[in-house]
Amino acid sequence: MSTDMYYHCHLCYFYVDINCVTTRLQKNIIHHPSHKHPLICIPKQILDKCDACGKEQKGIFYHCSICPWSKIIHSDCAFLPQKLQIQRTTNDVFSHIHHLTLTYSFPKPDQVSKYFPRCRVCLYWFYHNPNLWIYKCEKCRYYTHLDCATSRNEPFMSILKSPGTGSKNYKDDEHPDLLHLPFPDPSYSILKHLFSKEKGLSTLEISNKITYKAQGIIHQHPLILEDITIPTSSRKKSIPFHDPMKRIELLCDGCLRPIMSGPIYVCANEEEEHCNFVLHEWCSRLPTELKDHFHHPQHTLILHSKTPGEFFGVFNCHICALPCNGFVYYCEECKYYIDVKCAFLPEEITHTLHPNHLLSRVHCTDMRRCSMCWGDMNGLMFSCHTCDNFGLHSYCALLIPETTTHKCDKHPMKLSYFPIENHKSDYFCEICEQEFDPKLPFYHCRKCMQSMHTTCAPSILRYETYTRIWTYEDIGVHKFVNVKFGATCENTKVHPHPLSFVQGIQDDGECAGHDCDDRRLQYSMIFKCLDCKFAVHYKCCKRMSN
Repeated sequence: MSTDMYYHCHLCYFYVDINCVTTRLQKNIIHHPSHKHPLICIPKQILDKCDACGKEQKGIFYHCSICPWSKIIHSDCAFLPQKLQIQRTTNDVFSHIHHLTLTYSFPKPDQVSKYFPRCRVCLYWFYHNPNLWIYKCEKCRYYTHLDCATSRNEPFMSILKSPGTGSKNYKDDEHPDLLHLPFPDPSYSILKHLFSKEKGLSTLEISNKITYKAQGIIHQHPLILEDITIPTSSRKKSIPFHDPMKRIELLCDGCLRPIMSGPIYVCANEEEEHCNFVLHEWCSRLPTELKDHFHHPQHTLILHSKTPGEFFGVFNCHICALPCNGFVYYCEECKYYIDVKCAFLPEEITHTLHPNHLLSRVHCTDMRRCSMCWGDMNGLMFSCHTCDNFGLHSYCALLIPETTTHKCDKHPMKLSYFPIENHKSDYFCEICEQEFDPKLPFYHCRKCMQSMHTTCAPSILRYETYTRIWTYEDIGVHKFVNVKFGATCENTKVHPHPLSFVQGIQDDGECAGHDCDDRRLQYSMIFKCLDCKFAVHYKCCKRMSN
């Protein structure tokens, strides 16, 4: 024996050196920062649920012999490093630039203050068990489950693949025309993708076609194709492009998307000065009829520039449910309306939020939430067949571009789906000045560290945005993203003066309509008189005009 001190059993003549006993006890007793008492090793392998990771584990566990309701910790969790960087095993690239710190709980009040964040690896929440251990980078709001940061099935410190970010579930050559979203900026749309000059008819053929269509289908006046950047004698004044930086709004009367480049079709009738009709060149290529449409196959849909029978041409699209006053495909027999963008929803897409899995156009038949805006989904959506919990509203996929511009920021603002790295403060929208949840999509400028809601982005030119108290009824796009304001309604029974069609603001006060159930005009479509203080909801004006 190494010393003169030892333990022995006088019945069976068993001897053990005191140093061996001490070493053995040191291995069986640990002082862990997660608990105030020493943790003792259970001397045999067992199968039990680990209170650190929440998973059923087999092997050696540690527990506290002092606390009456002691937690048990699996040895793999007990000896996790206090700090680590998670990385992918395929290329050893770190998925987060900072070290993550081991934390022994995620209390619900902390989760509430951070808008219930999700694991940045598996995208699932933590609120089901706030006492589980996690790894986190607090200043970046980056949180992961233990198993997600330290996969038990791969080499230590390798990261599990997030849903939709693993290997592709499709082959590129089998989907040559696959649409990759989001679109790069607000000027792009599904119609530009399908009907731009490179994919359609020649300009001469289009010019002939537009002359034919102009006989009441597209516009009541002749249209001419012009490059609006070049002054010509055919117009009394030039038409400036859409430019939020200069607070200039120019929307196509067909698809209602911004016109940021030419050429475009403009109204050639100089006798009527108030006719400001403009049209994307590619919107002139829209087919006049749609047969066997995927959402209404029983009847042929006819293209109209304004919805027949609807007051001021405003209708609610039967696919996206958003109000619209642009071009419409219409079934007279069924009173069925769809806007021209929803009419051409592709069967399959991919999206940066879920890049490696196909998203298919399907009908939502159960209660689900959009993976982008977390609003309720019903009707048509884009869904991942590999990941059952991932789906997108059609408008969140198609109407939220990758970049946008802001009058108060000289740089383009980029769409982000997660908290920004090294962003130490809370997140506030530059438009509505409300704090928001950074796990929902938002626009951000990394140079100026400014952010804004996706819903507020179009509001730069729409006077005001919504009151930003987030609820599950919120959606990812501005409510009136498919509405063009500014037209004038004359000869109504409601008011003797001409009424301007605008979005209501706080200064507009209350609705002057009879039997109005909600007199607040703010955040609504309204008609108001610019000569006096008369203002009325669109729906009230419609009812009073009949």
